[in-house]
Amino acid sequence: MKKILIVHTRYQNRGGEDIAVDSEIETLSAKFKVESLIYENKEKFKLIQLFYFLINNNFQSVRRLEKKVKSFNPDVVYVHNTWFKGSLGVFKYLNKNNINTILKLHNFRYFCTKSFFVKNHLDGANFCSCCSLSRDSNSFFNKYFQNSYLKSVLVNHYGRKYLKIIKHSNIKIIVLTEFHKNFLKKNNIRTNNVYVNANPLKLNIPLDVKNKENSVVYAGRISEEKGVEELINVFLKSELKDFVLKIIGDGPQLKYLQHKYNFKSIEFTGELTNNDVLKIMASSRAVVTYTKLYEGQPTILSEASLLGVPSIFPDTGGIAEFFPKNYSLKFGQFKDKELEEKLKVLNKTKLCETIGSENQEFVKKEFSTETILNNFLRIASE
Repeated sequence: MKKILIVHTRYQNRGGEDIAVDSEIETLSAKFKVESLIYENKEKFKLIQLFYFLINNNFQSVRRLEKKVKSFNPDVVYVHNTWFKGSLGVFKYLNKNNINTILKLHNFRYFCTKSFFVKNHLDGANFCSCCSLSRDSNSFFNKYFQNSYLKSVLVNHYGRKYLKIIKHSNIKIIVLTEFHKNFLKKNNIRTNNVYVNANPLKLNIPLDVKNKENSVVYAGRISEEKGVEELINVFLKSELKDFVLKIIGDGPQLKYLQHKYNFKSIEFTGELTNNDVLKIMASSRAVVTYTKLYEGQPTILSEASLLGVPSIFPDTGGIAEFFPKNYSLKFGQFKDKELEEKLKVLNKTKLCETIGSENQEFVKKEFSTETILNNFLRIASE
């Protein structure tokens, strides 16, 4: 039995990537001997951390890794997020000791933090589909964190080194979609060491909802780049009779949207537990997103499919790869009229039930635990 050491740095606010890593630990444990090394980004800032930032190497974190490797002696070290507590020193240690390493790219941060200058980030475009940075709000400096110049300087310093590791090291890289693999290729990053393997999906969610509500659910960050306000406006124009748009989550736009759209047909729930979100989704007619960004693996949409609930989404990034071919409820990104027509399909109850059932069968077949495990074993063994 292969021994897998999973290395990950948790985000300050728990999000989709943290959930995916926890799920992966659980899933891989079914076939491999798995241990994990988890760093936390919740400690108060100390002066020594600035030094670690400058050299992109956290000696304390690397010592923890070294101790874990010596005690566990893994066949594979499976790395996820290293920003910022893990540090790039993780890769330096693993390379120096010739340890079989796999890196999973959950997002496109490596692309957005590759330079200190906006012109190199946007490369002629006016808007970045990876992180939503726009030329209008940033004329010169690549301010990745809009609320902090210091954090942006540090993450760009980190990102430039990280991109070199992705480009030039011999580690194996896993991405979630073929779209992401092609994105790497288009940006002159070799892909002979890049593999596609989705995050595990839990297929046995203990929910059996028989009474459906006339509701459509958005669940996620309430922010400009997620297109929540645009979604609300299209929903209102669609005039779905007796339907409610339930918006679940928190974010910088929440209070503004609550004040502006104080309608009976728009319900803001705030942030809820994952189980509560699943219960609301299970009783809804569909889930919907208007994201303006390239997404990795759409967790909420995948969970909806497991529940037999249809998803309405923009055909951008690799989202469509998690749905049957020629899926009927995707719409052209930023094409509001198309979204309006897709929302009106929700009046056709039987059709929606059929679409939901087809989605459920698709994810059970294409993203089963056995498929994920076999793919990982193949990648680890090459």
